[in-house]
Amino acid sequence: MKQLDFVAIGDIVTDAFIRLKEAEVQPSIDHTKQELCMEFAAKIPYESVTIIPAVGNSANAAIAAARLGLSSALVANQGDDTYAKENLVVLKNEHVLRDFIKNHPGANSNYHYVLWYGAERTILVKHENYSYHLPDIGSPKWLYLTSLGANTLTFHLEIEEYLKKHPEVKLAFQPGTFQIAAGIEKMRYFYSRAEVLVMNVEEAEKVTGLPGDAKIRELTTALHKLGSKIILITDGPKGAYLSTGRNAWFMPAYPDPKPPYERTGAGDAFASTFVSALALGKTPEEALRWAPINSMSVVQHVGAREGLLSLSVLKKYLQKAPPDYEPTPLG
Repeated sequence: MKQLDFVAIGDIVTDAFIRLKEAEVQPSIDHTKQELCMEFAAKIPYESVTIIPAVGNSANAAIAAARLGLSSALVANQGDDTYAKENLVVLKNEHVLRDFIKNHPGANSNYHYVLWYGAERTILVKHENYSYHLPDIGSPKWLYLTSLGANTLTFHLEIEEYLKKHPEVKLAFQPGTFQIAAGIEKMRYFYSRAEVLVMNVEEAEKVTGLPGDAKIRELTTALHKLGSKIILITDGPKGAYLSTGRNAWFMPAYPDPKPPYERTGAGDAFASTFVSALALGKTPEEALRWAPINSMSVVQHVGAREGLLSLSVLKKYLQKAPPDYEPTPLG
């Protein structure tokens, strides 16, 4: 088998974006988050529905890598329904290798409902139960592990054994909801093995147990103690932080050409572009300049895939970046 540059592991889904017309955003009772509010037991009009197949953290990452010129593949499980067929067509058109995707006869494919209000979204998720097994993926340069369903602990052990047998494979770990909720002990190997660990500020606080007002340096120090070499913490439109253990930087967001249209997939675009840049031989600082550009582009479109850029277009954005679009060392 020819060596691949980038293999993503995770669940593939179809997203149905329901654009709401009548809703409100209000603070929760404890004021720790915002809540989407609609009238209960009522008929609520919506504006439109946009259905986007072949998404999810891992599919988004595999497609981002392919568009940036890497040989890319996806390890995923799905049913044998219409949605599964649509997923495969999209991946073929995106030049993502589909040999490692398992279709399960009689099963449903993952289908999520996205309540889209303003530029933000609330996603109703359901991970179907499949029998997960790691196919023979050879020895790719990078393995990108991300969101999987709650019934995958055994599968994680299988991935762990693979990585132990292939120390030459670099691991990028972008933990999903289940992987974070499972706790450090059950996921300790992946934190310790990660060449790159990517999460947002809130996820970093959950993993480390540090309070909401913890400083970035505290978060990255705690995450490095788990063994991860490069820590990437995103903070939405505020920017992102990178730590190599010895050095750390803040990176501002790339200026939006117009207000964001819909934010799904911005984090996936950031994380996968950063890792793709490393796979293309860039330094962490250089990769940090690439990542926000794909995020900026993605939020100008509906869904996580349409705005992902080719390498040539991304480089054009780099060339016309403003002077202050540079990593700033953290003290």
